[in-house]
Amino acid sequence: MQILNQKLTKLYYSIGEVAEMFNVNASLIRFWEKEFSILKLKKNKKGNRMFMVKDIQNLELIYDLVKHKGFTLEGANKRISELHKGGGPVKKNESINNEVVFKLKAIKSKLLLLDSK
Repeated sequence: MQILNQKLTKLYYSIGEVAEMFNVNASLIRFWEKEFSILKLKKNKKGNRMFMVKDIQNLELIYDLVKHKGFTLEGANKRISELHKGGGPVKKNESINNEVVFKLKAIKSKLLLLDSK
């Protein structure tokens, strides 16, 4: 799923539009809003949630971790906390890059242990 590859031209998107992008129910997005602190949605005067591009980027990361990689909500929150620095949205590529670096460091440690024997 590459939501961000689609052209997002509007400043704000409704929860219905976002739910359709991810092919999920709006109730799941509302639930994730409560579970993930990186989702800080603006609401209009009527109280409707308004999603900006950064919110959709964060939702794509959550969707990828939970639906594709099989993280629990707690695990996804922990992973996002590790990746989320500086207050901006975490890009999916950044997540993948950090995972690669983490795995390479683990391999390096194992090789150094083998070398010292």
